[in-house]
Amino acid sequence: MADVIKNEAGSFPPGKKITVVFVIGGPGSGKGTQCSKIVKHFGFTHLSAGDLLREEAKSDTEQGMMIKNMMHEGKLVPSELIVKLLFKAMLQSGNDKFLVDGFPRNEENRQAYDSIISIEPEFVLFIDCPNEEMERRILNRNQGRDDDNIDTARRRFEVFQESTMPVVQYYEKRGKLRRLAVSHLQVDGAKSADEVFEDVKAIFVQLNTQANQGGNVSRAQSNPFKRFLELFCGCFGTQEATN
Repeated sequence: MADVIKNEAGSFPPGKKITVVFVIGGPGSGKGTQCSKIVKHFGFTHLSAGDLLREEAKSDTEQGMMIKNMMHEGKLVPSELIVKLLFKAMLQSGNDKFLVDGFPRNEENRQAYDSIISIEPEFVLFIDCPNEEMERRILNRNQGRDDDNIDTARRRFEVFQESTMPVVQYYEKRGKLRRLAVSHLQVDGAKSADEVFEDVKAIFVQLNTQANQGGNVSRAQSNPFKRFLELFCGCFGTQEATN
């Protein structure tokens, strides 16, 4: 449950349940494709840290130019800036369920998120895809992105291994990582998109089931007087039936 979260972008209402799922995988692993399917089936808002940065990079500002240059060189943008862009997008969406794609990319990202937003992710979906397959996808997607070239792609693979895998390990230790190879909750990125989504769908169905069960418990706990009347009337009715 999120507390009141405030910064210059605004705040979530106090006591409102906000659901966040991080989707982590190497560049070209298929994160965006799976997120689109999750949005369609489960009503989440898809927020891509990379897309938010690329949109900001198009702006004719000093900050936009800085982001554009760093992305072209395969460097990581300051964590506080990424988190504030994410938080602003979350507030503007009007939704309460979010897929955060390509984030956190390193421990600094994670710590900035914990400090600024402080909403514990329900889980972290890890899409594990071989470098060779990710490289092929990046070079074939023809999206006109500045970072879609072989040298930048390989540098991004190195950055992912050095910086993002420690984040994956952090959430694994906390029991938040969904890894199919171990507990039927990791996604094999080498499969087709539809095959992968069958595994993904099972994870989110489980999340919905847990949320519904939690909601039923919360409603019962929130109205103890109603529960007392039900028990009292039940006992009274039983006595009448036996007389």
